Amino acid sequence: MTFQTKQKTEKVKEFDVEEVKKRIVQSRVRLLLNHPFFGNLATRLIIRDATEWCPTAATDGKHLYYNKNFLGAFDDPELDFIIAHEVLHCVYDHMERKGSRQADYWNMAGDFVINRDLKDQHIGKMPKVGLFDEKYRENYTDEIYDDLFAKKKKVQKTLDMHIDQLMKEIDKQTEKGAGGKDKDGKDNQTGPVPISKEDRELLKDEIKNAVIQASQVAGAGNTPQGVARLIKELTEPKMDWRTMLDQQITSVIKNDFTWMKPSRKGWDVDAILPGLKNDTTIDVCVAIDTSGSISNKQLKTFLSEVQGIMSQYTDYKIHLWCFDTKVHNPKVFTADKELTDYKISGYGGTDFMANWKFMKEENIEPKKLIVFTDGYPFGSWGDENYCDTLWIIHSHHEKNLEAPFGQTCHFEEDE
Repeated sequence: MTFQTKQKTEKVKEFDVEEVKKRIVQSRVRLLLNHPFFGNLATRLIIRDATEWCPTAATDGKHLYYNKNFLGAFDDPELDFIIAHEVLHCVYDHMERKGSRQADYWNMAGDFVINRDLKDQHIGKMPKVGLFDEKYRENYTDEIYDDLFAKKKKVQKTLDMHIDQLMKEIDKQTEKGAGGKDKDGKDNQTGPVPISKEDRELLKDEIKNAVIQASQVAGAGNTPQGVARLIKELTEPKMDWRTMLDQQITSVIKNDFTWMKPSRKGWDVDAILPGLKNDTTIDVCVAIDTSGSISNKQLKTFLSEVQGIMSQYTDYKIHLWCFDTKVHNPKVFTADKELTDYKISGYGGTDFMANWKFMKEENIEPKKLIVFTDGYPFGSWGDENYCDTLWIIHSHHEKNLEAPFGQTCHFEEDE
């Protein structure tokens, strides 16, 4: 399988590949001297000519791919900006975080965030083709994506090529010699170098460590605000979300008193006092966010946690549903019903208020609403006065994020 760019009708100036590579190396040296955080991370990327298939520049977290005619046309400050741009794609893990989102809007959202950070750090000069909008100054990539997707904004060209989908295609073609090495073991310039699933997981850890080390070298105040939040997340202790979930479930168990076992507190007063009896019946609602950012692996984990709740108690009533911009597949599970056949559905945008609209329409007033989500609402978080809510948030870069009401804890996947 060969990946080629569309031929343009206008004549493109040809640049020497070795000269462009030399300029990239010089750009990394400038970044090291003037912006050490970006320079340190840029030097770990393997420079690879991709003129045959990449129209601009790209990264997979390990390589820096470039089109010699695209990069060759920029002056030094613009080149520094582009190299640092690729670095932040790695830092923010834009390749893996995309999930099932619409690619064009996700790419635009990522560039809005990155270009804002680079301008704030005074990195080189943003090329005219770069995306920037002051209104997105305080937004995360996910929030910008939701806004672009909901409003069906006009798709704009991004500064570079985002190759996550191309990498998936390459994975399927690896045995045919597409990308990396061909059947004869020679370099194949027709696509990105394949990276196995296992190596991608190792690469993510490598990038995290590199980000922390680069930040330490750069010193306080020399990293973008978003990166500083990310580093804080990586270095602070993780919250045990399962413990909080168990505590919250226990808090809604019905309590009563029994005379079967006298309380020891009454022994010294010649009185028999009733002891506390914990009923094993729970009655809660569980809402699972199935917007485009949620991975299938995470959805399976969420369902296994719901199954875990059921297995702890002999009697229960659990209202379970999925939601994106509306509620999908609401079911009520009791002790005589199995969860195994429950169907996940949704995969659209995000509207937290859909949960409260559904509960009010169905006259459901839970003792506790448990919401599994990524913490990126489009608009309101919901109705804080309707019921007690526990937010279990995953994949959010700001681990100090607190929902405006209820209790919040952050989901951490097992290693």
